[in-house]
Amino acid sequence: MGKATGFMEYQRLKEASEAPAARTKHYKEFVLHLSDADAKIQGARCMDCGIPFCNNGCPVNNIIPDWNDLVYRGNYKEALDTLHQTNNFPEFTGRICPAPCEAACTLGINNDAVGIKSIEHFIIDKGWENGWVVPQPAAIKTGKKVAVVGSGPAGLAAAQQLARAGHDVTVFEKNDRVGGLLRYGIPDFKMEKSHIDLRVEQMKAEGVTFRTGVFVGKEFPETVNNWSKESVTPEELKKEFDAVVIAGGAESPRDLPVPGRELKGVHFAMDFLPLQNKVNAGDKLKSQIMATGKNVVVIGGGDTGSDCVGTSNRHGAASVTQFELMPQPPESENKPLVWPYWPIKLRTSSSHEEGCARDFAVTTKRLEGKGGKVEKLIAARVEFKDGKMVEVPDSEFEIKADLVLLAMGFVSPVQQVLDAFGVEKDTRGNAKATTDGEGCYKTSVDKVFAAGDMRRGQSLVVWAIREGRQCARAVDEFLMGSSLLPR
Repeated sequence: MGKATGFMEYQRLKEASEAPAARTKHYKEFVLHLSDADAKIQGARCMDCGIPFCNNGCPVNNIIPDWNDLVYRGNYKEALDTLHQTNNFPEFTGRICPAPCEAACTLGINNDAVGIKSIEHFIIDKGWENGWVVPQPAAIKTGKKVAVVGSGPAGLAAAQQLARAGHDVTVFEKNDRVGGLLRYGIPDFKMEKSHIDLRVEQMKAEGVTFRTGVFVGKEFPETVNNWSKESVTPEELKKEFDAVVIAGGAESPRDLPVPGRELKGVHFAMDFLPLQNKVNAGDKLKSQIMATGKNVVVIGGGDTGSDCVGTSNRHGAASVTQFELMPQPPESENKPLVWPYWPIKLRTSSSHEEGCARDFAVTTKRLEGKGGKVEKLIAARVEFKDGKMVEVPDSEFEIKADLVLLAMGFVSPVQQVLDAFGVEKDTRGNAKATTDGEGCYKTSVDKVFAAGDMRRGQSLVVWAIREGRQCARAVDEFLMGSSLLPR
């Protein structure tokens, strides 16, 4: 719980970061973890609230008060052990999780919430710096073989847990490097990919085998990146392995069906962002979508849109504008009304701070250009009446647009993969599987389980880790009759 009176004595401290003018000149991380002294003070702010709502606000149910108290007392290694009890990859969540735990913090009712995410970031970085993060290979092997399809956070979490239970685990990834959307969806300035590489080496030492450049399925859609060099069928996996976990990301993007969509210069965000990650990794590309000197319009106000803003600024865009269909949310939430749930409020990301014009309640009507290339975007204002969106009369306007990036979210996992496995799907196109009771995470196909985006649709990294861990336990029970893995 930290210091009994700490929440009254100390203020929340934001992690230090490089100034926008400097950080937009590179693609490295620019947020620094807390110093030992600052982490101690931030841990001290964790109050004796009686019921730690933060535990339930966190999808992996991190034991937050315990490791806050341990950091306050300087017991960093024990804090790391406590953190790892519920979270396989705190270096991911400590950087890119939106921290729903902080929205549920009891102190946040009438004060600034405890800086839980910054403390988590501090703990895991301290662990890597001191060599405390080591392989944990299973003492006894079961002889059972499990295939995990997808190496994003859900697949990695499932694979690590299953390997530690003694199973022989092989992870299949269609791209040329491990990490899924962590690798090719998250910009390096938010999370450098060395963090993935460190975990991969740990997992290899724990017995996990990684096969990259392998697509599992029969046909692949044109709208999703695919750098595979070979393929295997679901039938081959089911024949070779005792269980299969499908844990790919929700990669089917939401399109914009308006006149002019076919013009050159209009791209999905996931055509734009992964290429920069590949360049940062040292790959030499034949072509790359660049924002340099262009008037960029990003359609979509979420995290992916924000990532497009940050990357465009680093390219040296002439201007960056971000449109959001929904009305502008309030600058601050009504805490008595929404606590401890995730509030809807205006959020300004680090990418927005670097330079971006934001506009809300805007719909795109058409795209126009010359010579087959986009030059401008025609939009209009909208409002919501009786629960329906309607266009505001005489509100049409246009904006210069040399590059239009579609970042309106993802509709579902790749349907061709689910169809190849023949699993039953829910109404949103996700693999149908329950999360409770007997047979949880199991699909309609024998031996095939689903977790993460494949089961729940587009979601957070922390939810993917939770589902990967829980699915691993379900697979272990299926193979062995019982399991000692935590849920």
